[in-house]
Amino acid sequence: MDRRKFLALATGGTLAATAGTPFNSRTSSRAGDHPMTSSEPSYALTRPAYIDQSHLVVKDLAAVSGFYQTILGLSVLEKTASGDVLGVTGLPLLTLTTDRDAREAPRNAAGLFHTAFLMPNRTELARWLRHAAHNNVVLDGASDHLVSEAIYLSDPEGNGIEIYADRPHESWKFHQDGMVEMATLRLDLQALYNSAPDDAWGGMADGTAIGHIHLQVGDIPQADVFYRDVLGLKLMARYPGASFFASGGYHHHLGANIWNSRGAGTRADNMTGLSDYTIRFNDQETLGKAVAKLDELEIKSEKRNGGFFLRDPWGIGLTLSA
Repeated sequence: MDRRKFLALATGGTLAATAGTPFNSRTSSRAGDHPMTSSEPSYALTRPAYIDQSHLVVKDLAAVSGFYQTILGLSVLEKTASGDVLGVTGLPLLTLTTDRDAREAPRNAAGLFHTAFLMPNRTELARWLRHAAHNNVVLDGASDHLVSEAIYLSDPEGNGIEIYADRPHESWKFHQDGMVEMATLRLDLQALYNSAPDDAWGGMADGTAIGHIHLQVGDIPQADVFYRDVLGLKLMARYPGASFFASGGYHHHLGANIWNSRGAGTRADNMTGLSDYTIRFNDQETLGKAVAKLDELEIKSEKRNGGFFLRDPWGIGLTLSA
Protein backbone atom coordinates (compact mmCIF):
# COMPACT_ATOMS: atom_id res chain seq x y z
CA MET A 1 0.00 0.00 0.00
CA ASP A 2 1.42 3.41 -0.93
CA ARG A 3 1.34 6.26 1.53
CA ARG A 4 -1.69 7.98 -0.04
CA LYS A 5 -3.80 4.83 0.28
CA PHE A 6 -2.39 4.27 3.77
CA LEU A 7 -3.47 7.72 4.91
CA ALA A 8 -6.81 7.58 3.13
CA LEU A 9 -7.65 4.30 4.82
CA ALA A 10 -6.52 5.46 8.24
CA THR A 11 -8.41 8.76 8.09
CA GLY A 12 -11.51 7.29 6.47
CA GLY A 13 -12.75 5.64 9.64
CA THR A 14 -11.52 2.08 9.11
CA LEU A 15 -8.59 2.59 11.44
CA ALA A 16 -9.71 5.63 13.39
CA ALA A 17 -10.68 5.09 17.03
CA THR A 18 -9.94 1.36 16.94
CA ALA A 19 -7.15 1.28 19.45
CA GLY A 20 -9.00 -1.17 21.66
CA THR A 21 -10.14 1.53 24.09
CA PRO A 22 -13.94 1.83 24.32
CA PHE A 23 -14.05 5.44 25.45
CA ASN A 24 -16.93 7.63 24.33
CA SER A 25 -16.87 7.41 20.55
CA ARG A 26 -17.50 10.74 18.79
CA THR A 27 -16.78 12.05 15.32
CA SER A 28 -15.10 15.41 15.81
CA SER A 29 -11.34 15.89 15.64
CA ARG A 30 -8.94 18.22 17.40
CA ALA A 31 -5.83 16.98 15.66
CA GLY A 32 -4.57 20.39 14.70
CA ASP A 33 -4.61 22.27 17.97
CA HIS A 34 -2.13 22.83 20.79
CA PRO A 35 1.25 21.90 19.28
CA MET A 36 3.97 21.34 21.88
CA THR A 37 7.36 22.86 21.30
CA SER A 38 8.90 22.83 24.78
CA SER A 39 12.25 21.14 25.15
CA GLU A 40 11.65 20.55 28.86
CA PRO A 41 11.10 16.98 30.11
CA SER A 42 7.65 15.63 29.37
CA TYR A 43 5.12 16.29 32.12
CA ALA A 44 4.69 12.53 32.60
CA LEU A 45 8.30 12.20 33.74
CA THR A 46 8.24 15.05 36.26
CA ARG A 47 5.60 13.42 38.46
CA PRO A 48 6.47 11.75 41.79
CA ALA A 49 6.49 8.40 39.96
CA TYR A 50 6.51 7.36 36.31
CA ILE A 51 7.07 4.34 34.06
CA ASP A 52 10.75 3.89 33.33
CA GLN A 53 11.34 0.70 31.33
CA SER A 54 9.55 -2.33 29.90
CA HIS A 55 10.79 -5.89 29.37
CA LEU A 56 9.37 -8.27 26.76
CA VAL A 57 10.09 -11.95 26.18
CA VAL A 58 10.11 -12.79 22.48
CA LYS A 59 10.74 -15.86 20.36
CA ASP A 60 12.42 -14.22 17.35
CA LEU A 61 14.80 -11.65 18.79
CA ALA A 62 16.23 -10.54 15.45
CA ALA A 63 12.80 -9.83 13.94
CA VAL A 64 11.35 -8.04 16.96
CA SER A 65 14.49 -6.04 17.76
CA GLY A 66 14.84 -5.09 14.10
CA PHE A 67 11.25 -3.84 14.10
CA TYR A 68 11.79 -1.57 17.11
CA GLN A 69 14.98 -0.24 15.54
CA THR A 70 13.71 0.26 11.99
CA ILE A 71 10.08 1.17 12.54
CA LEU A 72 10.18 2.84 15.96
CA GLY A 73 13.67 4.27 15.66
CA LEU A 74 15.11 2.92 18.90
CA SER A 75 18.85 2.24 19.15
CA VAL A 76 20.62 -0.81 20.54
CA LEU A 77 22.33 0.27 23.76
CA GLU A 78 23.48 -3.15 24.92
CA LYS A 79 23.64 -6.67 23.52
CA THR A 80 23.71 -9.74 25.75
CA ALA A 81 23.68 -13.46 25.10
CA SER A 82 19.91 -13.51 25.59
CA GLY A 83 18.72 -10.17 24.24
CA ASP A 84 18.95 -6.48 23.44
CA VAL A 85 18.46 -3.31 25.45
CA LEU A 86 16.96 -0.58 23.27
CA GLY A 87 16.57 3.11 23.95
CA VAL A 88 16.97 6.72 22.85
CA THR A 89 20.16 8.81 23.18
CA GLY A 90 21.60 6.44 25.75
CA LEU A 91 18.43 6.13 27.84
CA PRO A 92 17.22 2.49 28.07
CA LEU A 93 13.51 2.05 27.47
CA LEU A 94 12.87 -1.49 26.26
CA THR A 95 14.59 -4.77 27.04
CA LEU A 96 14.01 -7.74 24.76
CA THR A 97 15.07 -11.21 25.83
CA THR A 98 14.58 -14.35 23.81
CA ASP A 99 13.35 -17.74 24.91
CA ARG A 100 12.65 -20.07 22.02
CA ASP A 101 10.99 -22.50 24.44
CA ALA A 102 8.56 -19.86 25.67
CA ARG A 103 4.90 -20.54 25.05
CA GLU A 104 3.10 -17.91 23.00
CA ALA A 105 0.82 -15.92 25.28
CA PRO A 106 -2.84 -16.39 24.34
CA ARG A 107 -4.83 -13.28 23.51
CA ASN A 108 -6.88 -13.55 26.70
CA ALA A 109 -3.91 -13.91 29.06
CA ALA A 110 -3.02 -11.25 31.59
CA GLY A 111 -0.05 -9.19 30.43
CA LEU A 112 0.58 -6.41 27.96
CA PHE A 113 -2.11 -4.43 26.17
CA HIS A 114 0.42 -1.92 24.87
CA THR A 115 3.65 -0.13 25.68
CA ALA A 116 3.13 3.58 25.04
CA PHE A 117 6.07 5.60 23.70
CA LEU A 118 5.64 9.30 24.47
CA MET A 119 7.06 11.73 21.94
CA PRO A 120 8.52 14.98 23.28
CA ASN A 121 6.13 17.03 21.12
CA ARG A 122 3.49 16.82 18.39
CA THR A 123 6.01 17.58 15.65
CA GLU A 124 7.90 14.39 16.48
CA LEU A 125 4.66 12.42 16.40
CA ALA A 126 3.96 13.81 12.93
CA ARG A 127 7.51 13.07 11.85
CA TRP A 128 7.13 9.46 12.98
CA LEU A 129 3.81 9.16 11.14
CA ARG A 130 5.47 10.41 7.97
CA HIS A 131 8.19 7.78 8.41
CA ALA A 132 5.54 5.07 8.98
CA ALA A 133 3.59 6.09 5.89
CA HIS A 134 6.67 6.06 3.69
CA ASN A 135 7.50 2.57 4.94
CA ASN A 136 3.99 1.10 4.54
CA VAL A 137 3.62 0.42 8.26
CA VAL A 138 0.30 -1.22 9.12
CA LEU A 139 -1.56 0.59 11.88
CA ASP A 140 -4.09 -0.87 14.30
CA GLY A 141 -5.74 2.46 15.02
CA ALA A 142 -5.42 6.17 15.70
CA SER A 143 -7.31 8.27 18.23
CA ASP A 144 -7.62 11.71 19.76
CA HIS A 145 -7.99 11.19 23.52
CA LEU A 146 -8.40 14.93 24.36
CA VAL A 147 -5.32 14.83 26.58
CA SER A 148 -3.22 13.26 23.82
CA GLU A 149 -3.07 12.14 20.20
CA ALA A 150 -2.22 8.48 19.72
CA ILE A 151 -1.32 6.01 16.98
CA TYR A 152 -1.49 2.26 17.56
CA LEU A 153 0.30 -0.68 15.99
CA SER A 154 1.76 -4.08 16.93
CA ASP A 155 5.22 -5.60 16.75
CA PRO A 156 5.88 -8.83 14.78
CA GLU A 157 4.84 -11.00 17.74
CA GLY A 158 1.64 -9.09 18.47
CA ASN A 159 2.83 -6.95 21.36
CA GLY A 160 0.79 -3.76 21.35
CA ILE A 161 2.46 -0.38 20.83
CA GLU A 162 1.17 3.16 21.20
CA ILE A 163 3.03 6.16 19.77
CA TYR A 164 1.61 9.37 21.20
CA ALA A 165 2.10 13.02 22.07
CA ASP A 166 0.45 14.82 24.96
CA ARG A 167 -1.41 18.06 24.71
CA PRO A 168 -0.24 20.67 27.23
CA HIS A 169 -1.28 19.79 30.76
CA GLU A 170 -2.97 23.15 31.21
CA SER A 171 -5.45 22.27 28.44
CA TRP A 172 -6.67 19.07 30.13
CA LYS A 173 -10.08 19.12 31.78
CA PHE A 174 -10.31 17.78 35.34
CA HIS A 175 -13.53 16.95 37.15
CA GLN A 176 -14.28 17.90 40.76
CA ASP A 177 -13.25 14.45 41.95
CA GLY A 178 -9.80 14.92 40.38
CA MET A 179 -10.38 12.58 37.48
CA VAL A 180 -9.37 13.71 34.01
CA GLU A 181 -11.65 13.81 30.98
CA MET A 182 -10.58 11.50 28.17
CA ALA A 183 -12.43 10.22 25.12
CA THR A 184 -11.78 8.51 21.82
CA LEU A 185 -12.30 10.85 18.88
CA ARG A 186 -11.39 10.36 15.27
CA LEU A 187 -7.78 11.43 14.70
CA ASP A 188 -7.15 13.15 11.38
CA LEU A 189 -3.98 11.34 10.32
CA GLN A 190 -3.79 13.25 7.05
CA ALA A 191 -3.64 16.59 8.89
CA LEU A 192 -1.05 15.19 11.27
CA TYR A 193 1.00 13.86 8.36
CA ASN A 194 0.78 17.21 6.54
CA SER A 195 2.17 19.00 9.61
CA ALA A 196 5.41 16.97 9.58
CA PRO A 197 8.61 18.71 8.47
CA ASP A 198 9.80 17.60 5.06
CA ASP A 199 13.14 16.31 6.28
CA ALA A 200 14.94 13.04 6.86
CA TRP A 201 13.75 10.99 9.83
CA GLY A 202 16.67 9.96 12.00
CA GLY A 203 14.93 7.81 14.60
CA MET A 204 13.27 8.64 17.89
CA ALA A 205 14.11 12.12 19.14
CA ASP A 206 15.87 12.97 22.37
CA GLY A 207 13.23 13.16 25.10
CA THR A 208 11.21 10.18 23.89
CA ALA A 209 10.15 8.02 26.84
CA ILE A 210 7.68 5.38 27.92
CA GLY A 211 4.78 7.58 28.93
CA HIS A 212 2.57 4.77 30.18
CA ILE A 213 2.05 1.05 30.09
CA HIS A 214 -1.36 -0.53 29.58
CA LEU A 215 -2.03 -3.98 31.02
CA GLN A 216 -4.50 -6.77 30.50
CA VAL A 217 -5.69 -8.01 33.90
CA GLY A 218 -8.29 -10.45 35.16
CA ASP A 219 -10.40 -8.23 37.40
CA ILE A 220 -10.81 -4.44 37.68
CA PRO A 221 -11.72 -4.19 41.39
CA GLN A 222 -8.64 -6.26 42.18
CA ALA A 223 -6.54 -3.98 39.96
CA ASP A 224 -7.92 -0.95 41.79
CA VAL A 225 -6.92 -2.43 45.14
CA PHE A 226 -3.39 -3.22 43.99
CA TYR A 227 -2.48 -0.16 41.91
CA ARG A 228 -4.41 2.46 43.85
CA ASP A 229 -4.56 1.19 47.42
CA VAL A 230 -1.26 -0.72 47.58
CA LEU A 231 1.05 1.17 45.23
CA GLY A 232 -0.56 4.54 45.92
CA LEU A 233 -1.35 5.59 42.35
CA LYS A 234 -4.42 7.79 41.90
CA LEU A 235 -7.38 6.58 39.89
CA MET A 236 -7.61 9.15 37.09
CA ALA A 237 -10.30 7.71 34.83
CA ARG A 238 -12.68 4.78 34.79
CA TYR A 239 -14.43 3.27 31.78
CA PRO A 240 -16.39 0.05 31.31
CA GLY A 241 -13.86 -2.69 31.95
CA ALA A 242 -10.88 -0.41 32.54
CA SER A 243 -9.18 1.80 35.12
CA PHE A 244 -6.42 4.35 34.53
CA PHE A 245 -3.93 5.26 37.27
CA ALA A 246 -1.29 7.96 37.60
CA SER A 247 1.02 9.87 39.88
CA GLY A 248 0.94 13.63 40.35
CA GLY A 249 -1.95 14.55 38.09
CA TYR A 250 -0.85 12.84 34.85
CA HIS A 251 -3.70 11.40 32.77
CA HIS A 252 -2.35 7.89 33.27
CA HIS A 253 0.98 6.19 33.83
CA LEU A 254 -0.71 2.81 33.98
CA GLY A 255 -3.89 1.39 32.49
CA ALA A 256 -5.58 -1.90 33.29
CA ASN A 257 -8.42 -3.51 31.35
CA ILE A 258 -10.35 -6.77 31.05
CA TRP A 259 -11.48 -6.27 27.45
CA ASN A 260 -9.73 -9.44 26.30
CA SER A 261 -8.74 -10.97 29.64
CA ARG A 262 -11.74 -11.02 31.99
CA GLY A 263 -11.13 -13.69 34.64
CA ALA A 264 -7.50 -14.27 33.63
CA GLY A 265 -5.35 -15.97 36.23
CA THR A 266 -1.64 -15.81 36.94
CA ARG A 267 0.66 -15.74 33.93
CA ALA A 268 2.82 -18.78 33.28
CA ASP A 269 6.55 -18.28 33.83
CA ASN A 270 7.51 -19.40 30.32
CA MET A 271 5.17 -17.12 28.40
CA THR A 272 5.98 -14.57 25.69
CA GLY A 273 5.01 -10.92 26.04
CA LEU A 274 5.41 -8.64 29.02
CA SER A 275 7.78 -10.02 31.63
CA ASP A 276 8.08 -6.95 33.83
CA TYR A 277 8.35 -3.17 33.91
CA THR A 278 9.75 -0.47 36.18
CA ILE A 279 8.03 2.28 38.13
CA ARG A 280 10.61 4.92 39.00
CA PHE A 281 10.12 7.36 41.85
CA ASN A 282 11.62 10.83 41.66
CA ASP A 283 12.65 10.75 45.32
CA GLN A 284 13.62 8.13 47.87
CA GLU A 285 10.95 9.24 50.36
CA THR A 286 8.07 8.43 48.00
CA LEU A 287 9.67 5.09 47.16
CA GLY A 288 10.09 4.38 50.87
CA LYS A 289 6.38 4.95 51.49
CA ALA A 290 5.46 2.53 48.72
CA VAL A 291 7.80 -0.15 50.03
CA ALA A 292 6.54 0.39 53.60
CA LYS A 293 3.00 -0.22 52.34
CA LEU A 294 4.13 -3.52 50.81
CA ASP A 295 5.64 -4.55 54.12
CA GLU A 296 2.53 -3.49 56.02
CA LEU A 297 0.34 -5.64 53.80
CA GLU A 298 2.86 -8.50 53.81
CA ILE A 299 3.24 -8.40 50.04
CA LYS A 300 6.40 -10.23 49.07
CA SER A 301 9.15 -8.19 47.41
CA GLU A 302 12.90 -8.61 47.01
CA LYS A 303 15.77 -6.24 46.44
CA ARG A 304 16.94 -6.51 42.84
CA ASN A 305 19.09 -4.22 40.65
CA GLY A 306 18.86 -1.34 43.08
CA GLY A 307 15.09 -1.54 43.43
CA PHE A 308 12.34 -3.68 44.92
CA PHE A 309 10.91 -6.40 42.68
CA LEU A 310 7.42 -7.84 43.17
CA ARG A 311 4.57 -9.28 41.13
CA ASP A 312 1.05 -8.01 40.71
CA PRO A 313 -1.96 -10.29 41.31
CA TRP A 314 -1.56 -11.72 37.77
CA GLY A 315 2.12 -12.52 38.00
CA ILE A 316 3.31 -9.51 35.99
CA GLY A 317 6.65 -8.39 37.40
CA LEU A 318 7.38 -4.82 38.38
CA THR A 319 10.31 -3.09 40.01
CA LEU A 320 9.95 -0.04 42.24
CA SER A 321 13.09 2.09 42.11
CA ALA A 322 14.34 5.63 42.60
